[in-house]
Amino acid sequence: MGRLVLATIGILYGAAVHANIEKITVYGHRAGLIGDSISASSGIIGQGEIQERPMLRSTEMLELIPGMAVTQHSGSGKANQYFIRGFNLDHGTDFATNIDGMPINMRSHGHGQGYTDLNFIIPETISTISYAKGSYDASQGDFSTAGSANFFIANDLQHQQVELSLGENNYFRGVALGAAQLSDGKLIGATEWQTYSGPWDNVDEDVNKKNALLRYVTNMQNGNLSVTAMAYDNTWNSADQIPQRAVDQGLISELGSLDTSLGGSSSRYSLSANWQGNNLQANAYVINYDLNLFSNFSYFLNDPINGDQFNQQDSRTISGAALSYQFDSHGFSIPVQHKVGLQLRHDNIDNVGLYNTKETVYVSTVRQDALTETSYSSYWQSNLTFNNKLEATVGVRYDYIDADVNSDIAANSGSANDDQISFKASLNYLINDSLAAYANWGESFHSNDARGATISIDPATLTPAETVDLLVKSEGAEIGLRYSDKQNFNLSAALWWLELESELLFIGDAGNTEASDASKRYGIEVSAYYWLNDSISIDAEASFTHSRLDINDVNDHIEGAVPVVASTGVNWHVNDNWQSSLRLRHIGKRTLTADNEQRSDPLTVLNTMFSYSQTHWKVSFELLNLLDSDDHDIDYYYESRLPGEISEGVEDNHFHPIEPRTARLSLSLLF
Repeated sequence: MGRLVLATIGILYGAAVHANIEKITVYGHRAGLIGDSISASSGIIGQGEIQERPMLRSTEMLELIPGMAVTQHSGSGKANQYFIRGFNLDHGTDFATNIDGMPINMRSHGHGQGYTDLNFIIPETISTISYAKGSYDASQGDFSTAGSANFFIANDLQHQQVELSLGENNYFRGVALGAAQLSDGKLIGATEWQTYSGPWDNVDEDVNKKNALLRYVTNMQNGNLSVTAMAYDNTWNSADQIPQRAVDQGLISELGSLDTSLGGSSSRYSLSANWQGNNLQANAYVINYDLNLFSNFSYFLNDPINGDQFNQQDSRTISGAALSYQFDSHGFSIPVQHKVGLQLRHDNIDNVGLYNTKETVYVSTVRQDALTETSYSSYWQSNLTFNNKLEATVGVRYDYIDADVNSDIAANSGSANDDQISFKASLNYLINDSLAAYANWGESFHSNDARGATISIDPATLTPAETVDLLVKSEGAEIGLRYSDKQNFNLSAALWWLELESELLFIGDAGNTEASDASKRYGIEVSAYYWLNDSISIDAEASFTHSRLDINDVNDHIEGAVPVVASTGVNWHVNDNWQSSLRLRHIGKRTLTADNEQRSDPLTVLNTMFSYSQTHWKVSFELLNLLDSDDHDIDYYYESRLPGEISEGVEDNHFHPIEPRTARLSLSLLF
């Protein structure tokens, strides 16, 4: 199938070379948005900024969001770790993502609740990414506690291109984008193929990632219609997190692995349709998804003979639809814009399983389930314009989730349902043409794994287990300012707080998460963008957060919480041909234990990129981790056991290092 898709896109691309090229506007980071946003902490990222950002992995696109950090603790094909507003989001639990109306977060997932794998996205096909921190818009639902990001696929290409990239450790990436007129519409095609060995001592990552996209856009019924097919397939080996003592004892280097048989495979195939008219918008989608993942976090702690390697599987079909309608009214001579919407999502999970394995060979079943999970959502949001300076937005949202679990342990089968009403409100005041003030408040939630809502017996110990709520409520607010002089300088600042009824914490020896106590967070964020002249721009972003469990105990620190995330960068357009970018990212010391006795070291990394372009070609050079830092992408503190150690195991810091300095060269042919 992969060859057929590539051949089809290749034919399309050849035809598209002779098509007329439309001129479009490419936006960079739009953070000013005075008069266009309901909060100080939202923004829009354009394709121009995505192109200018040096990235080790394409999934680091979310780092374009101020205050967001993206790392990895395993193989390149696995979903990343995300950090924002004091959350270690694990793989996405409290940050909602979607692409063209399709959800990306996975409910009741085999590896982690809200699992957010962005590997299926081809960065060159994205026109904009809109983001919002906090949850103050009524259209935001599950997983949006800390914020949300929406990826929008381009209906027009800036240019058609073929790009080849080569780098150290057998890095190869090939991309092709093309467009052609078809009947009364336009057909857009894109493919991506990436291979990579990685820098690890005794593991060849052997990444084999393939992506394809085919999109048809046209006008229909006085509106715009897009129909999009996407295909993703990936296999990889993993250099997973390792214990510090294994490095100290000389058993492995920091780039070594204790279990060299880890890795996985994943695929995602989707078909979606979007139609937008003057007042009405509708979308529908179907997604087929699979994951087969092998991990080992504790080595020989639970099984001193076979070891603790385990296999997580997830196979599902997701279908859904959404409908929204906008209309105006006048009440008490106040113009009011209304938006009402309905959302439906159904997850039909054929198998979500956890198995004990040894060198990827099946040993025993821990748990195996089939389940269905359906959500029904509706919302109403109204924007009131009191005068040319003051606006208010109020909204209400209702969510209902119903789940049925069929477990291999009969006592763990059952049904669960839950619902929630969420209220949201915002005020924004235009102090003058350059300065605006904002106040926001909103309720939201994340869903828990449906298996936890029906469980009776722990499948590993066969002891009684407590159920968790299917929906976990959050409440947050912020006040903020935006300043823009319309030419050279943008500034946004927000002071925020957030309460969550239950945290999800990572459990190292189980390789999963479990519900914990309620929590409170507050912090301040500042983002500034300054254009010195037509050639040089500077940006700086910083987020400072205080995070605690809502308990009266010295062990009230939230494991994995990040107090500081900061970044800065310089973009220099030397002339019409030469361009360079230098970026610094910093993540502060992370809390590893509830008593805060164990903390990680900070992470600081510097990346740079240079490019030279002509009308029909472009060459780029990236130097990632310029200073060859050996900081850690991720740290966890828990018990594990190496051969010969005591049966109770040893508490230790387990980490995954950032990749050493690496160079990559890209050549693009533009049409």
